[in-house]
Amino acid sequence: MKKKIRILIVTGIYLLIATGIAFAAEWANPELLVTPEEVEKNIDKPDWVVIDARELKDYAKGHIPGAISLGKRVKKALRDSTSRVFSDASKYENLFGKAGIDNNTHVVFYHGDEKTLTDATVGFWVMEYLGHDKVHFMDGGLEAWRNSGFRLAKEPTIKEPKTFKANVVASRYASTDEMLQIALGQAKDVQTIDSRSKKEHEGQDIRAIRGGHVPNTTINVSHKDTMIKELDKKTEKMEATGFIDAKAVQENFASLDRSKRTIGYCQTGTRSTLTYLQLRLLGFKNPANWDDSGRVYASDLAANRPIEAPNGEQWYNFDKVNKDIKKLTKKVKELEEIIAKLDEDKE
Repeated sequence: MKKKIRILIVTGIYLLIATGIAFAAEWANPELLVTPEEVEKNIDKPDWVVIDARELKDYAKGHIPGAISLGKRVKKALRDSTSRVFSDASKYENLFGKAGIDNNTHVVFYHGDEKTLTDATVGFWVMEYLGHDKVHFMDGGLEAWRNSGFRLAKEPTIKEPKTFKANVVASRYASTDEMLQIALGQAKDVQTIDSRSKKEHEGQDIRAIRGGHVPNTTINVSHKDTMIKELDKKTEKMEATGFIDAKAVQENFASLDRSKRTIGYCQTGTRSTLTYLQLRLLGFKNPANWDDSGRVYASDLAANRPIEAPNGEQWYNFDKVNKDIKKLTKKVKELEEIIAKLDEDKE
């Protein structure tokens, strides 16, 4: 009996080890991801800074103890009012230096839920663009932290200022000029990924003046199709929860050549930063994010850049939207009158 128990124990240990090795082998660069346990173990070290990617008001309600806030959502803190990266790297040097980050600091970005997941990946991409080689992403964010049994704190953390120097890696940034060359067929051996929904890709969901996608786009993989999904009890549909699904990522990007330059894009260059992180995890040699993305490309009519869609180029219907707004305004006014009459009847 004792012998059988020992065999079972040894077999169990072997399976755990084998499973762990298989999990680690899913990514070419697994060190880019950190677990809540790793964060909890290292967060108080002087060479670790953990950044909460949410709004300051959400950070104040409860955050990982020892984590800092940049004062606003990361995608706003690290880009200008038009959601573009700062052209002057010194702005980043000042910002990160004041946050207690130098070139030897391990920087971890985490999110609150699916809505702020790409705020954290914006932070990851920007720091990689600046040449920082010690940046990480904590997948699962606060949910994973709480599920690991760790508490939240409300007291803010402020780090001692340090000196951060940018060493910009230009190849991690894709420009609109480069994308235009791809659209015109002038750039060879470059792969592009449209990280938007299928409807956006096909011009049915228009979020710029013109709808559709950049010609010669290699594949369309919605960023939501790379996340673990759970059944929504209300709609009975599988909805993304925000956790990266390694199997889905590998399957969706299996047709791509990891040795070629590969550019992710979306509408504002935000969702595609998740794609950039996934490309890095998979070991792509020359990944990039197109920060301008569709909003800039498809809204400059004077540039006359080519657009593709299955049913031809689509345009944002301002007339329909204006009519819908008028109808909605009329409905609101009617409801206000009904409510006012009900109040009078009560009196």
